Amino acid sequence: MVQLENVSKVYQGPGGPVRALDGVSLRIAAGEFVAIQGASGSGKSTLLLAIGGMARPTQGRAIVAGSDLYELSPQERARFRAAKLGFVFQMFHLLPYLSVVENVLIPTLAKAAEGARERARELIERFGLSHRLGHRPSELSIGERQRVAMARALLNRPAILLADEPTGNLDPDNARQIMGYLAEVHRQGTTVVVVTHEELAAQFAQRTVRIIQGKIGE
Repeated sequence: MVQLENVSKVYQGPGGPVRALDGVSLRIAAGEFVAIQGASGSGKSTLLLAIGGMARPTQGRAIVAGSDLYELSPQERARFRAAKLGFVFQMFHLLPYLSVVENVLIPTLAKAAEGARERARELIERFGLSHRLGHRPSELSIGERQRVAMARALLNRPAILLADEPTGNLDPDNARQIMGYLAEVHRQGTTVVVVTHEELAAQFAQRTVRIIQGKIGE
């Protein structure tokens, strides 16, 4: 499902070039649940963005769900993301002026889907938020906001769910609940890739990949 071939990513910083990824090669099978673990600044989020078509490698190839991502045009890559990928981020990225159900429906702006509203309500119920349909993000707890973000990521039934520090802002109980939801999504056939600096993910993932200073660790 994911094949990275000798991927490097160099950013130009104020003090000179910064090598965020350094010759990373990685394969993730369809239906696998992988945790990519590393310290802050290790390159794990850059790696996830490369898989998600949002960080063009300076060198190497990223082949995801059969597509060589960075050979696609920006428009083709955007359509690919809308059709194949779901994203969950640490900071939730909910729109403050939209209700819960409206936030979950945001992916339909890029890819219209028949029955999307019904699907959104099903996901909201699945994540225990039926009583919050009309609430704004400011009226939700932090754990509830992350569940809304997960429902939004799953709206278009992505083949791959990418989660960047999804428990980073959560207390231990909510963190375990979110990881449990990710495990449930995986059991239903979705490929799940989580990047984290925490040990909790390893308890749920099938495989843990460690990244150290932009390289895959032993």
